[in-house]
Amino acid sequence: MKDLGSQIAYWDGVGATKTFTHPVHLSWLTGVDPDARVLDYGCGYGRVMAELSEHGFRDVSGVDLSPALIQRGRQLWPDLRFAVLESPPDLIGAAESFDVVLLFAVLTCIPDADAQRALVDELNRVLAPGGLLYVSDLVLQDDERNHSRYAAYARQFGTPYGVFATDDGAVCRHHDVEELRALLSDFDLVDERGIEVATMNGHRSRAVQLLARKR
Repeated sequence: MKDLGSQIAYWDGVGATKTFTHPVHLSWLTGVDPDARVLDYGCGYGRVMAELSEHGFRDVSGVDLSPALIQRGRQLWPDLRFAVLESPPDLIGAAESFDVVLLFAVLTCIPDADAQRALVDELNRVLAPGGLLYVSDLVLQDDERNHSRYAAYARQFGTPYGVFATDDGAVCRHHDVEELRALLSDFDLVDERGIEVATMNGHRSRAVQLLARKR
């Protein structure tokens, strides 16, 4: 399972053409200083970064493991700061170097539980005390199509229930909300909301957003 953590060939190929849609709930960031150091981890082509910049945040940067997605972002928004993750989940930044970290539709791309934990631990390291971690991700779906592929993948590969392969080759994971809460157990959960999003392949799916604060 660990080798599924990056899937770089997918994200540098067909994945680099996708449209990402998870919305930013800006009211959750009310009161955050416009000069706060904001990191979008798994930024893709910078859609969320651009929205935050347009709403007055002046110190926004993004990282992603896919050079193709980063190149797309640089072409779309040449004034934004992008960097390629060389050894995910590790970041170059020093401890406590960010005030806000966003993790939008990233955990779904990391099916391995240990890899997810390593990522959250790294984000905890770089967040300043009192800093915010804003997670948006997909939850287990109720329809028969998803139930069937969760079960098939679990039987074939012994993966956690909720892991599946898309028709175009990505291996993804949908989560029980309790799994996400447990992953953030070293943080204080500030708020949570259920939403519906279009997936990168155009399916309407249930998702959850969690706002957590570093202790």
